[in-house]
Amino acid sequence: MKTIRVNAYEVALVFKKGAYQRILKEGKYWFWGNETVKIYNVTQPFNAPVELNILLQDTDLADALHVVDVKDNEIVLHYENGLLKQVLTAGRYTFWKSVIQYDFVRADISKVEITENIDRATLQHRLLTSYVRSYSIDSFEQGVLFIDGKFVQTLTSGVYFWWKNGISIIVGKQDMRKQQVEVNGQEILTKDKAALRINAWAQYKVNDIEKSLVQNKDFSNQLYAIFQLALREYIGAMPFDELLEKKESITPYILETVKAKTEALGVEVVGFGIRDIILPGDVKEIMNQVLIAEKKAQANTIMRREETASTRSLLNTAKLMDENAMLWKLKEMEYVEKIAEKISSISVNGNGVLIDQLKQILVSQK
Repeated sequence: MKTIRVNAYEVALVFKKGAYQRILKEGKYWFWGNETVKIYNVTQPFNAPVELNILLQDTDLADALHVVDVKDNEIVLHYENGLLKQVLTAGRYTFWKSVIQYDFVRADISKVEITENIDRATLQHRLLTSYVRSYSIDSFEQGVLFIDGKFVQTLTSGVYFWWKNGISIIVGKQDMRKQQVEVNGQEILTKDKAALRINAWAQYKVNDIEKSLVQNKDFSNQLYAIFQLALREYIGAMPFDELLEKKESITPYILETVKAKTEALGVEVVGFGIRDIILPGDVKEIMNQVLIAEKKAQANTIMRREETASTRSLLNTAKLMDENAMLWKLKEMEYVEKIAEKISSISVNGNGVLIDQLKQILVSQK
């Protein structure tokens, strides 16, 4: 006879000649035959010593076990007391029903969308990194989702999770903020064959990501070409002199010309401007000569105008002095006063006639 004690949190399985007989709960047991007893800790997973389906024919044993069957296209999240313990892949797993609270969440990973009730923190858990793929879209971005090469939907800002499997997922992202394209170094001939080099810029915003990324390829290159051609069309239709006179009209013309084409790209143009118009060396020299000649002509015109005004003023003064003897006398005294300011002393030599003459000049006649 042999004695077997089954302690708390233990169970025992009895086998006779390799065949399962029964399950034993906590207690003390005596055996007289050739039975074999295997004791298991109910806080640990159960590994069946024989085919599990044979053991499950015993309803008492079946009621004491959690049996989890996981298919090839599934995973099962195994929780113990509310904490994620492990991820169960394809196979059969058994756990004893005990003081440990077991929970199992089944997920079909053959699809893309995560429709199971699994929170974000769990999806980012280290145990799930090999089963979940994630994409982040910032607040200033939008995205487009392609599944197996087919456009599915537009994505707004946020974090997205999908099951990782053989299905191809591509997310294209686009910055939705205002951006700028440089249209520099454009060698363009005017209508009268003057070669100019133009540096320009344009500002734009993507307002339809489906058009810009799904319906068009490399929309930024297309946008550059649209501005380049519009600029060449405007410059090539004008003579050089007219272009310089109407350069302020370039911006509204370009904006109006490219509007329909940029809308087809899903883009809204919000600004355009010419940074530089660079002239060839010989044209620049000619322009400088023209400018100098114009300035000289302006200076000569101003000088002639001033001379005419001065002459007219002198003529008017002479007429007034001729008509008014007193004004003539005042003018004489003004000049004498100016001469006197320059002289510190006067020595006069001569006879009485000279004295009388000075007296006539300096002393008013009554």
